[in-house]
Amino acid sequence: MSQSTHKPVLLEAVLAYLAPDRGQSYLDLTAGYGGHATAVLERTKAPKRMTLVDRDATAIAALQPLAQRGAMVLHASFEEASRQLQEQGKRFDMILADLGVSSLHLDTSSRGFAFRIDGPLDMRMDQRSELTADTIVNSYDQRALETILRSYGEEPRARAVAAAIVRHRPLSSTLELAQVIAAALPGRSKTHPATKSFQAIRIAVNDELGQLQRSLQVWLDLLTPGGRLGVISFHSLEDRMVKRAFAEVSGETYDAGFRLLTKRPVLADDTELVSNPRARSAKLRVLQRK
Repeated sequence: MSQSTHKPVLLEAVLAYLAPDRGQSYLDLTAGYGGHATAVLERTKAPKRMTLVDRDATAIAALQPLAQRGAMVLHASFEEASRQLQEQGKRFDMILADLGVSSLHLDTSSRGFAFRIDGPLDMRMDQRSELTADTIVNSYDQRALETILRSYGEEPRARAVAAAIVRHRPLSSTLELAQVIAAALPGRSKTHPATKSFQAIRIAVNDELGQLQRSLQVWLDLLTPGGRLGVISFHSLEDRMVKRAFAEVSGETYDAGFRLLTKRPVLADDTELVSNPRARSAKLRVLQRK
């Protein structure tokens, strides 16, 4: 997918709640192709006050035009970058974390994220990392696989799927894995039978929930007074984590240091879903430091 056709999810809602103003600072922790960042920059006119983070080398390459305009671009996980910025004493008026898997990953067969196109069992967002889906699928024991599928994919038939994977090993491709999973889950469903299992393996490969859990408090610390933090999640595990973290620091009490700007998560409207069907699972929550 080219940069020109990439559609940043919930863009209008992000702009409405983050409310970028001229000269304000912005931290994008999952900058990707820079769709959100470019729209924010149109309002802030302050590229040198913009920090863009991604752990994917292809995304870093796509962000170079913004780097040439003065933005700081960091090739790191959002956890690594957040802690680095915290140690440096940085503060931002706006912070955004879009936790979704990019269309780049889903549409590039060689990255191994998709179950509808054939590719290697990879699923690494950062290709410098050692752990791959191949390692999990072909070397983890059945109990460990079952735990991953149940905990990260909320797959109700995790035991059957794990047993089928172990029985058919070694597996070498995404289509092969998807076929094994589908055969273990007979019957009709609205989504592909491998959806939950692929999500679970991807989360395990990239430590997505662990990184989010460890980063949320750091993001709060990185906000200026009046600063806004927006997090876009794509499945219930992430959303529950964000909702709980936001609830713990906001409220009606006099000593609450933050306030919720979104009483309920913001979802994509029908217009956006027509042009960007992958936005259907997106949920935006926004918090503001008082």
